[in-house]
Formats: sequence, structure tokens, C-alpha cells
Amino acid sequence: MNVMETIAQNTLRAIRFERPDHIPMVFWINPACWHHYRPEVLFELMADHRLLFPEFVPGRAVIAEPAPWERAGLPYTDAWGCVWQTADDGITGTVTQHPLADWTDLASFVPPDPAQTNGMKDIDWSAEHRRVQEATRAGRCYGASLEHGHTFQRLGYLRGYENVLLDMADGDVRLDGLIDIVEAFSLGLIKRYLDLGAAMLCYPEDLGMQKGPMLSPTLFRKYIRPVYERLMAPAREANCLVHMHSDGDIRELVDDMLASGVDALNLQDLVNGVEWIAAHLKGRVCIDLDIDRQQITPFASPGRIDALIRDEVKALGSSEGGLMMIYGLYPGVPVENVRAVMDAMERYAGFYA
Repeated sequence: MNVMETIAQNTLRAIRFERPDHIPMVFWINPACWHHYRPEVLFELMADHRLLFPEFVPGRAVIAEPAPWERAGLPYTDAWGCVWQTADDGITGTVTQHPLADWTDLASFVPPDPAQTNGMKDIDWSAEHRRVQEATRAGRCYGASLEHGHTFQRLGYLRGYENVLLDMADGDVRLDGLIDIVEAFSLGLIKRYLDLGAAMLCYPEDLGMQKGPMLSPTLFRKYIRPVYERLMAPAREANCLVHMHSDGDIRELVDDMLASGVDALNLQDLVNGVEWIAAHLKGRVCIDLDIDRQQITPFASPGRIDALIRDEVKALGSSEGGLMMIYGLYPGVPVENVRAVMDAMERYAGFYA
């Protein structure tokens, strides 16, 4: 999500359980796809699926350019001093240099300024304010997002994943100071987003692995949950919706995540289990379901893809709302399967209408 992006009223109704017109469906094309597929093929698919791409105009579409930290062979240093590298244009890589891998560097460390950057790229807040004012006058609502990996992952970017876990296990007091620095930066962004009139704030952070979370529930409760609660409190006080994202298996953390005050939770379907999601989350929070991109959509038949999405809608959907779905297209999915995903998302969006 850019600094501020339009949110459809139908999406707001789905999150609030206010009987949306249809299930909000998002089909996101990773920038790497534009050099792994022929652009005209993707454009044709977009033109054939206007529910998913309502603003697509044939002949005027622009190919998405990779972000500076998504360019192969060009290491990128973000505002925190973390160096990113990737092997494929369009795919976010990994941090290969951690500026605080050695605690002795903390004394001279200067964190970024939220008045100038979101941590990954510069922000012109005056220009954003003017743009949002114009859109608000046109009756549109806006959402904003912290950088992906705003708290736990940012600590890992700065220190290194293994170092952070050892810091937590050892109860290293220096980690508390670093957490304060990271939290203060995010709070500075949140204040500015709320001042701009955000109707929803997104808090994206990957906490799960293929099986189980990246840190224990005990460490999450001690170090991360209190930060989440403090970061989400200003949004709650401003009647701004809170959207939380995490990839991976987060079942052991979900209760603590929701306790922070989450309205919509974006999580992966198969790694967490659709039955588990239905039993533990349906009706409790708006489920923003991340459709499988590891097993079925890359390798199964179009019919199996259709059945997956139909079954997920039947298990998690309701005429009252509380369900959204998103699919992220990455290189390697056969074109006929890409079309099958798009077809099914449009076919079942109105299942409860």
C-alpha cells in the first residue's frame, strides 16, 4: 500500500459486518510477473476480469516498476541503514547487512525521521495532505499502512533474526531501548496518517513460519504484543479500522494479536487451515483470506482451484460480511491457473449477495 490509498465503501462494510454488496476480492500482481509473463497476456486477463480490475483501461495500463529494494544486483539501503538485496527484479529480497548486529553501534545510531520517510522510502507529507483533501472532497475514504515488518521484523532487520531471539531469551535490556526507538518511529507515522484522515490503518508483519510462529507465544506476549497495543490504540481512539497482516502459521499467536484491537486479519488459508480459521475466527473478526499460492494454485487443475475458492467462501462467508479475499500472483503459476483463480474470485464474490 502506498502512503494513502482509496478504500471502497463495500470493503468498509465487509469489515464492519454491515452486509456488503459482495465479498471484496483483491488480485495483486507482483512486479516480477511483468518480466516472467508476456505483458499482453496479463493485460488480457485484467481486461476480462473487471470486478478485480475496475480501473483497468486497455491501452493505457502501466507496467508496475520494482521498488528500489526490489532490483536485482542493486543493493538498497533503507532509512534505518539496513541493506537489502534480491535476485529477481520485483521480488523483495532480504536484509544482508544489519546495522546493529553489534550492540556497540547502538550508542551512535540515528533512527529515521517519520516526518521524512516511512522507513523504506521518502514521503512528502504536504503533497499527501493535498491529495487526500482533494479525494475526501470527492467522497472517497482512505487507508494507510506502516512499513511491512514494522516491529518484530524491523528488530530482525536491525539486529539479525537469530540475535533478536537470543536478546529476547536473555532478557537483554538493550533490546528494550531498541524497541522503544522502533515504536516511537511507528507512532510518528500513525499520528500523521490519522491526521490525514485515514479510515483504516494496516499493520503488516510476518510472524509465522511454514509450521508454527517465528517466536514463542511467551516472547510475543512479553516483547511484541504490548507494542502492538500501543500502536493500535491511537487508531481505535480515532474510530479508524485496524487491519493486521501476517504470513505463515500464526495459530498460536492469534488470540494475542486480536487482543490488540484488530478489525480485519489477513492470514494464509492452507497453512493455518480453513477449518481452524472458521472455528476460531469466523464472526469474531473480519477474515481477509490470503488464497494459497504454494500448493493448489501453482500445481493443481483449474477445477481444483475453483473448488478451493468456492469451499473457502462457503466455510467463511456470510451475508452479514466478515470475509475478504486476496490472491498474490507470483512467477511460476501457469496462465490457465491464473485465469482459473480470477474466474473463481469473480464467480464467488457474489455468493452471499
